[in-house]
Amino acid sequence: MNSDVSLQRLKKFPVLMWILLFGSFITRGSYYMVWPFLAVILYEKFALSATQVGLILSTAAIIAVLVSFIGSSLSDRFGRNQLMYASGVLYIISFSLLAQVNSISGYAVVITLCSIATALWRPLTSALIGDIIDDSKTRELAMQALYFVVNVGCAVGPMLGVWLGLTGEQSSFGITAVAFALLLILLHWGFKNHQQTHKAKSASVDNNVNANNSVEKSDKKTSHLNRQQIIATLSADKLFQCLIFANILCMFIYAQMDTSLIQYLTRAKVPNLLQLISSLIFTNALVIISTQFILLRLMAQLSLIKRIQVGLVLLMCSQIWLAINPLTFFWGWIGAIVVMSLAEAILFPTMNVHIDRLAPDHLRGVYFGAASLYELGFAVAPLGGGIILDHFSGFGLFMTGAGLSLLVIYLYSILNKLPRPKFDNSKITQ
Repeated sequence: MNSDVSLQRLKKFPVLMWILLFGSFITRGSYYMVWPFLAVILYEKFALSATQVGLILSTAAIIAVLVSFIGSSLSDRFGRNQLMYASGVLYIISFSLLAQVNSISGYAVVITLCSIATALWRPLTSALIGDIIDDSKTRELAMQALYFVVNVGCAVGPMLGVWLGLTGEQSSFGITAVAFALLLILLHWGFKNHQQTHKAKSASVDNNVNANNSVEKSDKKTSHLNRQQIIATLSADKLFQCLIFANILCMFIYAQMDTSLIQYLTRAKVPNLLQLISSLIFTNALVIISTQFILLRLMAQLSLIKRIQVGLVLLMCSQIWLAINPLTFFWGWIGAIVVMSLAEAILFPTMNVHIDRLAPDHLRGVYFGAASLYELGFAVAPLGGGIILDHFSGFGLFMTGAGLSLLVIYLYSILNKLPRPKFDNSKITQ
């Protein structure tokens, strides 16, 4: 990607896009200052097994995924902004409560609320980018930029948490609540600014657009699609179904870093546990920050599917490395996470672009909502990983991840052979 062209496209970002970028930075930074240590808190506070911790996290995530699909579909009809306000308020409430709960049942309920808020927020943000940016190349850069700033926040958050002595401290969850309160204030101003700008542009071309719904570029066809028609469309899209299944497996593999790996290291009593966990998260984010756009340029000539397959090969290699790394070899863990992070830098933003190109304009919210089903991989990862850890140890867990990576590579290789519904596919790049 030419840097001059990219700079010109950055200048096309509306004010609302810059607010999303800044908001994502402050919220992700505060989120990763505390959330990755939740498994440690549950283990140390209640002496739960890996399976029990996994059950709490997985149950919350599964409920959240189901809510996310419904919420994202409704956003096409009622508006992104209203649902984003609702999920932001839910973030504030749940993280405020998380700073105070003292029982296992309390943690289970509040973690579920946090997970629902997260599962709603992510696809809404991706769909909103599609609404406010028309040009597909600029939209692709916007999604890459969003992923970049999220990882800057992920890099800063854990190390700042260590520096401030907040890692593993329950009270620090209140910081995330404050960050989301600030983001909601910025979003309110951003939505108003975007509505005024859109209204002015519409007036100049005598386009009768309701300013209250200016952020939603909903096609008239959307309002005529009922739930049965939406389900029928998704049921006929066999390519999309295979893609979701492949991404569920991919997310299951990747999520082991956030849950099962931390549980494995905690129970193995590795030296300097909190410093190691923070270093792993920092390394993950730093690699993505420093390589994301370099990799994008190097792989610009490859199709989206080929890029994803390269990322999957790296993911498989990282799983094998994690499986054989000695427990006390600090830099071995760092090296494995470097390889996994290179895979992530390729996979995650490319997957979002892939969904954006597959989604019809009038069903963008529906498709991003349905794509959030691959969060089921994240959802079942704590429970599945916990069970494998309790019965087969870390070696069995990560070798399972390597085998699943190979399966996902195969699923992506057959995507082009699968049928789709009869809507315009001209924007799809294989």
